[in-house]
Amino acid sequence: MAPAYVANMAALLTRYSRGWNRPISARWLGSHKTVIGFAAGLLGALATSFVQHAIGYDTHIVDGDNWVDLGLRFGLGAMAGDSAKSFFKRRRGIPPGQPWLPFDQVDFVLGALILVAPHSTLGLGDVVLVLGLSFGGHIAVNHAAYWLGIRDVKW
Repeated sequence: MAPAYVANMAALLTRYSRGWNRPISARWLGSHKTVIGFAAGLLGALATSFVQHAIGYDTHIVDGDNWVDLGLRFGLGAMAGDSAKSFFKRRRGIPPGQPWLPFDQVDFVLGALILVAPHSTLGLGDVVLVLGLSFGGHIAVNHAAYWLGIRDVKW
């Protein structure tokens, strides 16, 4: 899941980029989902998949030899999951930055799992474990990022 986690964090870090970083669709997704953020998520997932492949990391859950396909699936899944959550969040009238439990914590994980699952040997127990750890870890990381001044809100 490391490529999906890196994709999610890479997109957040683009808020500090200067210059052109326009929203994908402020109307449908909100102003926080940007083209550069989406691209950074994809590149972060690809880079993480490459590093895992280069160091020989093998879990026998996914085919690490096909790291490009795997990185794209993790990255696109994470970014699409986050974007889909934002779409539904806007439709429900929840402003950007406001909490929407549990979807804010597992959106990118669900998206990545959906695209990677056909090429993995994950069982239901694995999926439940990943979702549970991701939920708790997301809350802890966001609180730390808030206290470090990287995020404006704790959730």
